[in-house]
This record gives sequence, structure tokens and C-alpha cells, in this order.
Amino acid sequence: MECGENLYGWQESDWTKWCYDLSKLVAPLVEVSRAQGLLLGRLADVGLALRNQACLAALTEDVVKTSEIEGDVLNVASVRSSIARRLGVDIGAIVPVDRHVEGVVEMVLDAVSGHATPLSADRLFGWHAALFPTGFSGMSRITVGQWRDDADGPMQVISGPVTRRKIHYQAPPASELPTEMARFIEWANADPGEPALIKAGLAHLWFVALHPFDDGNGRIARAVGDLFLARADGSRLRFYSLSAQIQRERKDYYEILERTQKGTLDVTVWLLWFLGALERAIANAHLVLNGVLTRALFWQRWAATPMNARQIKLLGRLLDGFDGKLTSSKWAAIAKCSPDTALRDITHLLDLGVLKKQAGGGRSSNYELTD
Repeated sequence: MECGENLYGWQESDWTKWCYDLSKLVAPLVEVSRAQGLLLGRLADVGLALRNQACLAALTEDVVKTSEIEGDVLNVASVRSSIARRLGVDIGAIVPVDRHVEGVVEMVLDAVSGHATPLSADRLFGWHAALFPTGFSGMSRITVGQWRDDADGPMQVISGPVTRRKIHYQAPPASELPTEMARFIEWANADPGEPALIKAGLAHLWFVALHPFDDGNGRIARAVGDLFLARADGSRLRFYSLSAQIQRERKDYYEILERTQKGTLDVTVWLLWFLGALERAIANAHLVLNGVLTRALFWQRWAATPMNARQIKLLGRLLDGFDGKLTSSKWAAIAKCSPDTALRDITHLLDLGVLKKQAGGGRSSNYELTD
């Protein structure tokens, strides 16, 4: 279809009749399917406990990163604790969780574990209400659990200072949302007329294009995408995070969305990007699984060695990827103990061979796990 005079895809006369060149998508579809198979093959060999740990790590990253894309930084420990409680995974001490964290966790888990449940307006309203339990987005009151009404003007994606605003996108008017969302939901629940991964990419794009809520559209669009990816996987567990990959490629993500939402309804380029990002997300999941296996082997090796709570906490931090270099002063600050106690803890672990001094530490000694 040639590009018409309309600025956005939803203004085209054949809107929602997506077209794409399947011949260009076959190779990436094969590569993603192969990557999924390799990951699931590794997970099949590690046992239920480690699979649950891998799922916990992937879902934690998914919840944290889908919020981070929107500039909302969540406490990782709180997110992990909330998910672990719901999955029945023992992670030791439970961290207090606020209602905002619980809301994002509830949405993502409902999308993934409930992927077989039909999508509905009420379900989407529930996700939206979970994201905004107070009825506010920042300092602004928003309409929660309903389609937007455009009372303050059309829904636009804008950047830049007030004096030089740039409109990247304008969504369909609120008056059209009941019809548009009913059409989207009917398609979402119909038997797939396209490959499952293609439908996941189309669902993500379609929901973003409609922008049906006052706020939270990006997070809900990614949850919708997760639902369709879970359907494609045929699993209630998630072992990779597309949201985390989108966060890593955030600039490209917004650019490809903006280009796709303008002009024709040929979405081949978007689907190529989506499948590529998905393959890279699965590749990163192998690194996450490596970390899960490393932690499991570490604690298995030192299971019979008595350690105090401070040592267990700091070793856990090192295994999770400590930011910077570990010194006795950082140990004391994190463990909330005196410098002398921190040094005794470290010396004990050095004597056991659990820790070693880093080479070239300078005036202040730095420590790391033994290989």
C-alpha cells in the first residue's frame, strides 16, 4: 500500500489490516524459535528448584525494567520479594513491599501465568487500576480503570521543553475507543491467523497505537506482549525479559514505533525489530541462567561452612553482581556493623578461601569471590 495523505496509520481507510512480508520474517522466526528451544533445553536439565530461581530472576527483571522504561525506578529487592512470595520460592528474609510494586507485579504475573485466559476490557481495566492504586500519576489525577476521555485534549506523545514541544504521535480520539478496543480484544482472543510470535509483535504495536488509557499505556502494552509471548511459549513461567531488552535498546524502540505509526500499514520493519529484540532477550537469558547456576553451585559448595547473617548477605550481593569494588568500609555500611566487625568477617572468609584480595587494590584492599 502506498503512503496516503494521512499522518498516522489509524487514519487510513483500511486501518488494522496489517500487512507484512513473511518472506523477510521467516529467517528471524526460525532463529528465535531455535533460541527458545536451546534455552528451554538447558532449563529442562537443571531441576525444578533452579527453574523457579531462573523464572524469579527473569520476572524480577521484567517488572523492574518495564517500569524503568517509563522513568519509574522500583526497589529491586521489593519486586523480587513480591514475586517470590507469589511463586512460592524461598529467598530467605521477606522485604517489605509497597502497593505500587505489588500492582506492577500483579499485572505482569497475571499476563504471563494467566496467558490462556481470554483478554477482556475488565481485565485491562484491572491492570490499569493495579498500576495506579491511588488514582494519581505523579501529582496528576487520572481516570483509572476506564478508557481515556480526552477531557484535556487529544492523547499525544510529546517531548521537549514547553516552548519547543515536538509531537511524536497522536492517538485515535476517545470517542472511537469503545469500538477500537472491542475490535482489538476480539482479534486477541481469536484463533491465530498468523504465527504466534508475529501475533505477539502485532498485539504490542496495536495496543500502543490505540493508547487507550490516560497513563500506563507502555507498561500495559508490554504486558499484552508478554501475554502473547507466553501463549507462544505455551508456558506459565517466564525465563527471559523482552522489557529488559527494550530498556537496553530504548532509543531504537521509540524510533521504530514512531516510524511504524506514521504512513503505511506495512509493519515488516517493526516485526523485524521485534523479533531481533526477542532473540537478544533470549540470549541475555542464558547469562541470567549462568548466574543462577553459579549461585546454586556456590552455596552447594559452602553449605557445610558456618557463616553469620552478615557474611551470607554480602556474599549474596557479590553473587548478584556487586556494583564497584568491595572494601571493608562498604561491608560495614551494607551489613550495618562496625569496621572491626567487618574486617573480622572478611578475614574469616579469606582464611576459608571463600574470598580473595583483588590484585592491585591500592591503599584500600578490595575483595572478590574466589574462582
